[in-house]
Amino acid sequence: MKHIVLIALCIFVQKLSAQAPVESYPVDPASTEQAGVPKGEVLKFTFDQSKIFPGTWREYWVYVPAQYKPDKPACVYVNQDGIQWNAPVVFDNLIHKNEMPVTIGVFVMHGRVKAANPTEANDRFNRSFEFDGLGDSYAKFILDEILPEVEKQKTSDGRAIRLSKNGNDRAIGGSSSGAVCAFTAAWERPDAFSRVYSAIGTYVGLRGADRYPILVRKYEPKPIRIYMQDGANDLNIYAGDWWMANQTMLRALTFAGYEVKHQWGEGGHNGKQGTALFPEAMRYLWKGWPESIKSGASQNQVLATIMLPGEGWELVGEGYRFTEGPTANQAGEIFYQDIPNSKTYKVAAGGKPVIVNEDSQNASGTEFDKDGNRLEVAKKSLSIARYDSKNKKEDIVKEISGNDLTVSNSGNIYVTSPDGKEKPSTIYLIKPIGEKVIADQGILYANGAALSPDQTLLYVTESTSHWVWSYQIKPDGTLTNKQKFGWLHVRDTEENAWADGITCDRDGRIYVATRAGIQILDQTGRVNAILPTPNGAASNVAFGGKDFDVIYVTANDKVYRRKLKVRGANNWDVPNKPDAPKL
Repeated sequence: MKHIVLIALCIFVQKLSAQAPVESYPVDPASTEQAGVPKGEVLKFTFDQSKIFPGTWREYWVYVPAQYKPDKPACVYVNQDGIQWNAPVVFDNLIHKNEMPVTIGVFVMHGRVKAANPTEANDRFNRSFEFDGLGDSYAKFILDEILPEVEKQKTSDGRAIRLSKNGNDRAIGGSSSGAVCAFTAAWERPDAFSRVYSAIGTYVGLRGADRYPILVRKYEPKPIRIYMQDGANDLNIYAGDWWMANQTMLRALTFAGYEVKHQWGEGGHNGKQGTALFPEAMRYLWKGWPESIKSGASQNQVLATIMLPGEGWELVGEGYRFTEGPTANQAGEIFYQDIPNSKTYKVAAGGKPVIVNEDSQNASGTEFDKDGNRLEVAKKSLSIARYDSKNKKEDIVKEISGNDLTVSNSGNIYVTSPDGKEKPSTIYLIKPIGEKVIADQGILYANGAALSPDQTLLYVTESTSHWVWSYQIKPDGTLTNKQKFGWLHVRDTEENAWADGITCDRDGRIYVATRAGIQILDQTGRVNAILPTPNGAASNVAFGGKDFDVIYVTANDKVYRRKLKVRGANNWDVPNKPDAPKL
């Protein structure tokens, strides 16, 4: 009996051995110490003063190359999970051979909240929270806390440590959750990190990183270079299939025009191949430095259709408290509000903003009618104000607590009236004769409003969700066939998209200002593309310029514009019927 059990056990072990590939990778010479190569030093520190991850304690190491001189800020490589890949030796060799610039390495462990009594309780381990989560918290932690802390230190011979603030001089990398953390830092802050090493990356459903392949395809490409590694025997567990997820991520990056290189192997969820490839990855990530990494050209058809090559965001104005309500008159001049300061601004085509109203009564939503009158939702006076071409004011509707509005060619005015974030909102129809009608109730925090180019549909954003609602407009101006219609992306740090202003182009695409940027939907309500703003904010959006091909975005304390290939649909114009959508 014992012999039978022993034989069965041997067979089982043999099967396991047959299933598990033997991982053997050639050793790059840069991974071994070389004679005559100056050696840098590694310093060890702890950090327990984080405000971003309060209560955490962690260790971090700083590698300073022998060639570093404090008269010039050094390039930076940040790595999660401490020192990996035999990195100090690799850096010694590559810097010596000028295959990468003089680079200071910062190797950071995840945080731990230490237990009050270690004999009775475990520490709280913050690794998954910090590394797997989307959003900009970890990037802020590195940029605002760790790197400034590093610059407070000195080398053993008293040299000050100075780090470059230029994103083109910074790389970041990691393994597993540390890899997706590295990508997230660059994704959120491409101005701060432009080079990413991703080994056995966790682009799966642990804390939302499974969304990256879709977001990468939809967002305007960012200036990031990526080196990826994974093995066919990586994890396949409750959160997803690592091997398939990395391949899906690679295809998304390639589709979106990113500069990306990959090496696939047969290994499992370990650092063997990642260590073997680390020198090659560093050569690839730093190749051509100090030449800047450029954004690629995406295969996203909507981005290609609307964007002009070489045209980026231009700052129109700044220093406001909160901007809202952009709209264009028949000349293509843009008007917008600084709500808290109660001022209305005008921007001539290609020009600078000038104040046209010193007291707008805290106006928010703004729109022009076909007669060239400017209509504003005046929050302070609880009215809809109308200004003629000479800026003479008349309150045409009173006792209305509005937020945004849109005006049809026929003169019907639709006003959103939210009553707090938790209470149902009202949508009012103001008819040309001045009659005020409740057109709908029930949306939570109804915000932006826009008409389709043929003016048969009304779109309304619901800020407290990820929905854009759609109504069919009846001949008498009333609304019917209410439906949750447009599906929006929600940032990981929020519970809602916070959709605000909304507008359409003449082809029927819908542009929604959200916390994730300008989300561009097709006529069937699907987000096809996302344009982030330079400061990451967006409250409202409108088309202006003499040809109505310049998109203006109010973004908290700033206003931006950008020239596009497409033209905006103007409500005061003759309605036009776009081509039928592709289903």
